[in-house]
Amino acid sequence: MGMRVLVVDDHKIMREGLRSLLEKQPDIEVVAEAESAREALKLVEEFMPNLVIIDVVMPSLNGIEATRRI
Repeated sequence: MGMRVLVVDDHKIMREGLRSLLEKQPDIEVVAEAESAREALKLVEEFMPNLVIIDVVMPSLNGIEATRRI
């Protein structure tokens, strides 16, 4: 079973770039993307990823607080 990853960044181009790089690895599956930390909290419950790659600086709820909640 491969690594299930959630990518979280408020910049679309960063999410797309990370997804592109990660999906080239045979043992990694990007299960979802989120543009906000609040959205990420919901997606973690839905997709149960093994790894969350999250931007630290985001509006509203930052990545550090979201990581604590995850």
